[in-house]
Amino acid sequence: MQVIEPPLEVRDKILRVGGVSTLELAQKFGTPLFVTDENRIRENYKRIVGAFTTAYRKFSLQYALKANNNLSILRILRSMDSGADCSCIEEITLAKKAGYPSNRIIYTGNFNSDIELKLALKEGVMINLDDVAQLPRLRQFGKPEILSFRINPGVGKGRYAGLVFGGRRTKFGIEEKKAVKGYLSAKRSGIRHFGIHVMSGSAILEKKYFPKVAERLLNIAGRIAKKVGIEFEFINIGGGFGIPYKPSEKALDIEFIGKEVGELFTKLPSELSLGTPTLMIEPGRYIVGDTTILLAKVHGKKKGTVTTYVGTDAGMNTLLRPALYGAYHQVYVANRMFHRPNPEKITICGQICENTDVIAEGRRLPLIKEGDILAILNAGAYGFAMSSQYNNRPRAAEVLVNGGTVDLIRERETVSDLTLHQKIPERLKN
Repeated sequence: MQVIEPPLEVRDKILRVGGVSTLELAQKFGTPLFVTDENRIRENYKRIVGAFTTAYRKFSLQYALKANNNLSILRILRSMDSGADCSCIEEITLAKKAGYPSNRIIYTGNFNSDIELKLALKEGVMINLDDVAQLPRLRQFGKPEILSFRINPGVGKGRYAGLVFGGRRTKFGIEEKKAVKGYLSAKRSGIRHFGIHVMSGSAILEKKYFPKVAERLLNIAGRIAKKVGIEFEFINIGGGFGIPYKPSEKALDIEFIGKEVGELFTKLPSELSLGTPTLMIEPGRYIVGDTTILLAKVHGKKKGTVTTYVGTDAGMNTLLRPALYGAYHQVYVANRMFHRPNPEKITICGQICENTDVIAEGRRLPLIKEGDILAILNAGAYGFAMSSQYNNRPRAAEVLVNGGTVDLIRERETVSDLTLHQKIPERLKN
């Protein structure tokens, strides 16, 4: 039985989102098409902020731009007082274009170049270094107003192996001993304001994990502060807040997490002589993941040796996660909701010249016909952001829906975009 939850609804067996028929959207804007519900973004943001500020008021949410960088979505979140978490200089540029001030942007790069360090310093954002060795390179160009180091807490968790960012086998962060040396060096160089950061995993649905990570980071911060003789203005526990992708999964108990983490921040900083630091988090998926569906049109069916393939115009170039690490996305036949599932299991794929070009495998759906519109759920995080022009296929369009209104927020690419920055040498033109 299909369980339909907001922002989705069904009317006359047609799937609707934001009060608009998915079939009408597909007809007007074409497919593949990312459709985002504005109200769901706002609901998700309010829910997570409310969960954390109930127990600890000194709080800042830094939205992770890497999840979804559409300027319209950034403007929505900025209007709600979100900060920004940026992983590269280009994301800083996008954040500023969307109205984020420098003092609400934190920059955490990985293996930064000198140019990136110089530009981050020039932009005046909070700088979070991934390695102590980057500090002397940064100081060549000046002194940041506030400096943080990314800690590897020795533990990590993620839905897939590629989403574990803490522990022994990860390129991210530094261990506590190195961090002590980094903060000592920063203090001696004249830096006076500090933060500390951890990001140990992604797409996590285990509610007790986050308080454990927060407590671990608070204790690390306490030991570092004592050894170095500094205070931390913010303690950033990162993101990683998961959403249910499979029908059997339950939503993350964000109220429990906010309460438990908030109580830790109320109690431990005084015990550890940390003052009253700002509790910072940087969610991306939790805010935008379930706000968006991807509409794809069925172009054909083929009976294979072991499965029947349903070919659509959305492949790994449009939604990479399933091909990248076997991610699960629920799929509906948008124009035939609540019809009885066909006993035959199918594989939904795209048009790309790779056998890994699979969106869903071993699914039972209502009998699918050529021309049907499929709705692929939970495509708001790392959907368009990971898409590409592979096989020379232009990227999809994006629309924003809100209570029956529809706005095009990213035009569909054309073949002209494929050659936009290419130049043919004069000697090859004849």
